[in-house]
Amino acid sequence: MELQARQIKESDWEILCSWWKWWRWPNMQKDMLPENGTGGVIIEKNNIPIVAGFVYTSNSKTIFLDWIVSNPEYRESDRSEAIDMLITVIELTFKNLGYKYVVTIGRNKSLIETHKRLGYNVDERKSYELIKKL
Repeated sequence: MELQARQIKESDWEILCSWWKWWRWPNMQKDMLPENGTGGVIIEKNNIPIVAGFVYTSNSKTIFLDWIVSNPEYRESDRSEAIDMLITVIELTFKNLGYKYVVTIGRNKSLIETHKRLGYNVDERKSYELIKKL
C-alpha cells in the first residue's frame, strides 16, 4: 500500500504523546496546538502512522508548521519519503487556501536537511523555542 495523508484525529492523541515522550519532547497540551490537537496532518502506510505535523494559521499569508514528530519504531525504507510527503502535502494544501509562506523551526539535523532539499531557506544560527504558559 502507498503512503497516505490524512488529518490528525482525536484518536491519534495517545500515539502522538508516546512519540513526543520517546523523542524527549516537552509534555504537549492539546490546547496549545491548532484545533485542540487535531490541526495537522499525519502520514501513514497500511494504517501505521509514520510522521505528523501541526499547522497554525494566521491573519497574514503565513502558516507556521511545527511539532513535526515521527514514529520511533517505524524502520521502513520509505520513512524519509513520508517526511517529505508530510511537508509537501501541507505546503500544497495551504497554498490552495491562499497562503504564500511557511515558517517552521527545528533542531533535528535530518529534518533541517529535508527542508533544505525541499527549497527552504535555513538560518544556520542557533535559535530557541520560548514558551510561556499564561
